[in-house]
Amino acid sequence: MDAPDRPRILIVDDDEAITGALGAFLGRSGFDVRIAEDGRAGLLEVERDAPDLVVCDVLMPHVDGREFVRRVRARQLWLPIILLTQVGESWERSAALDEGADDYLNKPFDPHELISRIRAVLRRTEQGAGSLRSAPRLRALDLTLDRTARRVWRGDAELTLTPKALTLLEYLMLHPQEVHTRERLLSTLWGFDFATSSRAVDHRIAELRRVLGDGRFIETAQSMGYQFVPKVVAG
Repeated sequence: MDAPDRPRILIVDDDEAITGALGAFLGRSGFDVRIAEDGRAGLLEVERDAPDLVVCDVLMPHVDGREFVRRVRARQLWLPIILLTQVGESWERSAALDEGADDYLNKPFDPHELISRIRAVLRRTEQGAGSLRSAPRLRALDLTLDRTARRVWRGDAELTLTPKALTLLEYLMLHPQEVHTRERLLSTLWGFDFATSSRAVDHRIAELRRVLGDGRFIETAQSMGYQFVPKVVAG
C-alpha cells in the first residue's frame, strides 16, 4: 500500500549548517524536503514545482527573505511562507507579515517549534484560510473587518476600536483556531523581545470582548493565551 503523501517543504537558506540539519530533521518528521541555497534559487524552485510550504531565511544574498515574499505574492502565488528572522529585529517581522508572510520564527529556534508552526499553517491552508493574507476583508459570523479602510462592523453597526485593538483583531482573524501566547502577541504586535509583565495584550483583549459584545469570538486557553474561534473567510 502506498504511503500517504508527505507535505512538501522548501527550505530557502544560504547557511548549509542550517539547511543540512533542518532538512534531515523535517524529513524524519514526515515531510518531503527540498533545499534552495538562496532566495533566487528558491524562486526558481517555486516556479518549477510549488511546494506546500516554504521556510525562508530573511538575510540572504541575491534575493533576501522579504523580497522573496514580495516576488512570490506578486506572481499571485499564495503558498504559505514562514520566515526565519533574527532576534531583536521586530520591525523586520512586522514588515514581513505586512508584505505577505504567514508566520515567522526567531533565530536561533527550537526545531520542534518550527514543526508546530508548519503544521498550524498547513492546517489553516487545508481549512481554506490560506487566502486570508491577501484578502481585503475578513468575515467571521456577522463580524467584518475591512483591512484597507481599518474599519470593523457587526452586521450593519460599525464598531469603534483603538488602533492596537484593531491590529490585534486582524492578527487573530488571520490565524483562526490557533492559540497565541501573550509573549508571542507582545513580540509580534508590540515588538517586545524580552520577558515582560506588561498587561498590554490582556487590556486589548478586554477591549475587543467589550466592543464585540459576544464571547463566541475570542476564547482564553487556560495558562496559554488566546484564540479566535469562529471560521474566518475572505470577504
